[in-house]
Amino acid sequence: MFDFKGKVMVLTGANGGITRSIARTFYEAGASMVLTDLDAEGLKAFGNELDPSGERVVTMKGDATKSADADAAAQTCRDRFGGADYLVTGAGLYLDQLVETMTDAQWDQTTGINLDGVFYICRAMVPLLRDGGAIVNIASMAAHRGSYQHAHYSAAKGAVLSFTRSLAVELAPRIRVNAVSPGLIDTPLIQPLLKVRGPQLMDATPMHRLGKPDEVANVIAFLCSDLASFITAETVHINGGLYVQ
Repeated sequence: MFDFKGKVMVLTGANGGITRSIARTFYEAGASMVLTDLDAEGLKAFGNELDPSGERVVTMKGDATKSADADAAAQTCRDRFGGADYLVTGAGLYLDQLVETMTDAQWDQTTGINLDGVFYICRAMVPLLRDGGAIVNIASMAAHRGSYQHAHYSAAKGAVLSFTRSLAVELAPRIRVNAVSPGLIDTPLIQPLLKVRGPQLMDATPMHRLGKPDEVANVIAFLCSDLASFITAETVHINGGLYVQ
């Protein structure tokens, strides 16, 4: 469905459940990639599995909270591939904590990864993105509805939506910028939530199932492709209808 031969993508947080599917989808469509993640060893193993030759996939350690790491990823992309066509911001952190007991460090850690990290990598990559390129920021259903015990996460993801719209205006018409807001996707991240509220959440989801990581990856691929050539500053919900319940 998608042809990304000759294209280059940079993906942060690339060793997660959803982001691994994104990497596979783009690789199978022909793209070359720079993948970053805090778990450098796990990412390296995944990169070797994906591209044993190492010709099209570069992996490197990346801490989303450090602007220097974003700059290093951009420089690696420039040195290896000469530029980029797509950026997908997948680094994220989702931890339970009530506001009344939340520490400064917990707030800073969550907002640092989920919001500051998006800004750092976008700022670093914008000069490298070729005309007709695209940025897709991964937000969350929590950005729209809020989420019990996740006020720091919801606040950061909500800000990502506003940042996405602002960046889309700044970069148009050269680069398109959109966001996706996944709901309950079948990854290890949501297993603790499912243990507590699984049946209730499935009943509230019109599709009556969890989403699959590939279903998020396919939407992101669409937003990067020429099929979405007149779509910018938008957010696509991927939640099986749970958002409207």
